[in-house]
Amino acid sequence: MMLIITDIPSANLTPSDSEYVFIENDREITPCRGCFKCWIKTPGQCPIDDGFGNTGKLLSECGSLIIVSKLTYGSFSPFVKNVLDRAISYVHPYFRIINNEMHHRLRYGNKLSCSAYFYTDNNGDLPDEAEKNTACRLVNANCKNFGATVNNIIFLDSCERLQGLSLS
Repeated sequence: MMLIITDIPSANLTPSDSEYVFIENDREITPCRGCFKCWIKTPGQCPIDDGFGNTGKLLSECGSLIIVSKLTYGSFSPFVKNVLDRAISYVHPYFRIINNEMHHRLRYGNKLSCSAYFYTDNNGDLPDEAEKNTACRLVNANCKNFGATVNNIIFLDSCERLQGLSLS
Protein backbone atom coordinates (compact mmCIF):
# COMPACT_ATOMS: atom_id res chain seq x y z
CA MET A 1 0.00 0.00 0.00
CA MET A 2 1.04 3.61 -0.60
CA LEU A 3 0.27 6.40 1.86
CA ILE A 4 0.19 9.90 0.38
CA ILE A 5 0.20 12.99 2.60
CA THR A 6 -0.31 16.29 0.77
CA ASP A 7 -1.20 19.84 1.68
CA ILE A 8 -2.59 20.63 -1.78
CA PRO A 9 -6.36 20.90 -1.18
CA SER A 10 -7.17 20.69 -4.86
CA ALA A 11 -5.06 17.60 -5.45
CA ASN A 12 -6.99 15.35 -7.79
CA LEU A 13 -5.93 12.22 -5.99
CA THR A 14 -8.48 9.46 -5.72
CA PRO A 15 -7.17 6.63 -3.60
CA SER A 16 -7.17 3.20 -5.14
CA ASP A 17 -7.22 -0.06 -3.21
CA SER A 18 -3.46 0.25 -2.85
CA GLU A 19 -3.39 3.89 -1.71
CA TYR A 20 -4.57 5.99 1.18
CA VAL A 21 -4.46 9.77 0.87
CA PHE A 22 -4.51 12.52 3.49
CA ILE A 23 -5.33 15.84 1.81
CA GLU A 24 -5.45 19.20 3.58
CA ASN A 25 -9.01 20.56 3.91
CA ASP A 26 -10.33 17.03 3.37
CA ARG A 27 -11.18 17.17 7.07
CA GLU A 28 -9.92 19.08 10.10
CA ILE A 29 -6.90 17.66 11.93
CA THR A 30 -6.41 18.04 15.66
CA PRO A 31 -2.75 18.51 16.66
CA CYS A 32 -1.08 15.78 18.72
CA ARG A 33 -1.61 16.45 22.44
CA GLY A 34 1.42 14.49 23.58
CA CYS A 35 -0.80 12.40 25.85
CA PHE A 36 1.11 9.17 25.00
CA LYS A 37 -2.11 7.13 25.01
CA CYS A 38 -1.21 5.83 21.54
CA TRP A 39 1.87 4.31 23.14
CA ILE A 40 0.42 3.02 26.41
CA LYS A 41 -3.41 2.77 26.57
CA THR A 42 -4.31 2.17 22.92
CA PRO A 43 -1.02 0.98 21.35
CA GLY A 44 -0.79 1.99 17.70
CA GLN A 45 -4.03 4.00 17.76
CA CYS A 46 -4.36 7.70 18.59
CA PRO A 47 -7.39 8.34 20.85
CA ILE A 48 -8.28 11.64 19.12
CA ASP A 49 -11.37 10.90 17.02
CA ASP A 50 -10.92 13.12 13.96
CA GLY A 51 -10.11 10.64 11.20
CA PHE A 52 -6.34 10.82 11.69
CA GLY A 53 -6.07 8.44 14.65
CA ASN A 54 -5.09 5.53 12.43
CA THR A 55 -2.09 7.25 10.81
CA GLY A 56 0.47 5.07 12.62
CA LYS A 57 -1.45 1.91 11.70
CA LEU A 58 -1.65 3.01 8.06
CA LEU A 59 2.12 3.50 8.03
CA SER A 60 2.49 -0.06 9.32
CA GLU A 61 0.46 -1.38 6.39
CA CYS A 62 2.22 0.53 3.65
CA GLY A 63 5.47 0.04 1.85
CA SER A 64 5.69 3.54 0.44
CA LEU A 65 5.15 6.94 2.02
CA ILE A 66 4.80 9.91 -0.33
CA ILE A 67 4.92 13.40 1.16
CA VAL A 68 3.93 16.42 -0.94
CA SER A 69 4.38 19.66 0.98
CA LYS A 70 4.95 23.34 0.54
CA LEU A 71 8.48 24.05 1.72
CA THR A 72 7.98 26.14 4.84
CA TYR A 73 11.18 27.50 6.38
CA GLY A 74 13.06 24.32 5.44
CA SER A 75 10.30 22.13 6.83
CA PHE A 76 6.92 20.63 6.07
CA SER A 77 3.75 22.71 5.93
CA PRO A 78 1.74 22.82 9.18
CA PHE A 79 -0.81 20.28 7.87
CA VAL A 80 1.83 17.73 6.81
CA LYS A 81 3.71 18.23 10.10
CA ASN A 82 0.49 17.61 12.05
CA VAL A 83 -0.20 14.36 10.15
CA LEU A 84 3.35 13.14 10.75
CA ASP A 85 3.12 14.08 14.44
CA ARG A 86 -0.07 12.02 14.69
CA ALA A 87 1.86 9.03 13.29
CA ILE A 88 3.97 8.78 16.46
CA SER A 89 2.05 5.61 17.33
CA TYR A 90 4.03 3.95 14.51
CA VAL A 91 6.95 3.66 16.94
CA HIS A 92 7.36 2.52 20.56
CA PRO A 93 8.08 4.93 23.40
CA TYR A 94 11.30 2.99 24.02
CA PHE A 95 14.58 4.01 22.45
CA ARG A 96 17.42 2.48 20.47
CA ILE A 97 20.78 3.88 19.43
CA ILE A 98 21.50 4.17 15.68
CA ASN A 99 24.88 5.64 14.68
CA ASN A 100 25.27 7.27 18.11
CA GLU A 101 21.80 8.85 17.87
CA MET A 102 18.78 8.00 19.98
CA HIS A 103 15.67 6.91 18.05
CA HIS A 104 12.40 5.22 18.94
CA ARG A 105 12.13 1.45 18.64
CA LEU A 106 9.93 0.33 15.79
CA ARG A 107 6.50 -1.07 16.63
CA TYR A 108 6.01 -2.81 13.28
CA GLY A 109 8.24 -4.92 11.06
CA ASN A 110 7.34 -3.48 7.67
CA LYS A 111 9.95 -2.01 5.36
CA LEU A 112 8.96 1.55 4.52
CA SER A 113 10.37 3.77 1.77
CA CYS A 114 9.74 7.49 1.56
CA SER A 115 9.75 10.15 -1.15
CA ALA A 116 9.30 13.84 -0.39
CA TYR A 117 8.24 16.46 -2.91
CA PHE A 118 8.63 20.06 -1.76
CA TYR A 119 7.21 22.93 -3.77
CA THR A 120 7.48 26.68 -3.37
CA ASP A 121 5.52 29.66 -4.57
CA ASN A 122 8.56 31.89 -4.98
CA ASN A 123 7.62 33.17 -8.44
CA GLY A 124 9.41 30.30 -10.15
CA ASP A 125 12.51 30.38 -7.95
CA LEU A 126 13.77 27.31 -6.16
CA PRO A 127 14.67 27.61 -2.48
CA ASP A 128 18.25 28.46 -1.56
CA GLU A 129 20.72 25.72 -0.66
CA ALA A 130 20.45 26.30 3.09
CA GLU A 131 16.68 25.77 3.07
CA LYS A 132 17.03 22.68 0.85
CA ASN A 133 19.70 21.24 3.17
CA THR A 134 17.47 21.80 6.20
CA ALA A 135 14.57 20.02 4.49
CA CYS A 136 16.80 17.11 3.45
CA ARG A 137 18.12 16.70 7.00
CA LEU A 138 14.54 16.75 8.31
CA VAL A 139 13.31 14.10 5.86
CA ASN A 140 16.33 11.90 6.58
CA ALA A 141 15.84 12.24 10.36
CA ASN A 142 12.12 11.41 10.11
CA CYS A 143 12.88 8.41 7.93
CA LYS A 144 15.57 7.17 10.30
CA ASN A 145 13.10 7.40 13.19
CA PHE A 146 10.48 5.50 11.16
CA GLY A 147 13.05 2.90 10.07
CA ALA A 148 12.44 3.98 6.47
CA THR A 149 14.69 4.42 3.49
CA VAL A 150 14.67 7.65 1.49
CA ASN A 151 13.89 7.15 -2.20
CA ASN A 152 14.17 10.77 -3.22
CA ILE A 153 13.70 14.35 -2.13
CA ILE A 154 12.63 16.65 -4.93
CA PHE A 155 12.27 20.43 -4.94
CA LEU A 156 9.90 22.13 -7.39
CA ASP A 157 9.33 25.82 -8.06
CA SER A 158 5.53 25.46 -7.91
CA CYS A 159 2.87 22.91 -7.05
CA GLU A 160 1.74 22.96 -10.70
CA ARG A 161 5.00 21.15 -11.54
CA LEU A 162 3.53 18.10 -9.81
CA GLN A 163 0.99 17.68 -12.61
CA GLY A 164 1.88 14.57 -14.59
CA LEU A 165 4.79 13.73 -12.26
CA SER A 166 4.88 10.09 -11.23
CA LEU A 167 4.89 10.02 -7.43
CA SER A 168 6.92 7.09 -6.18
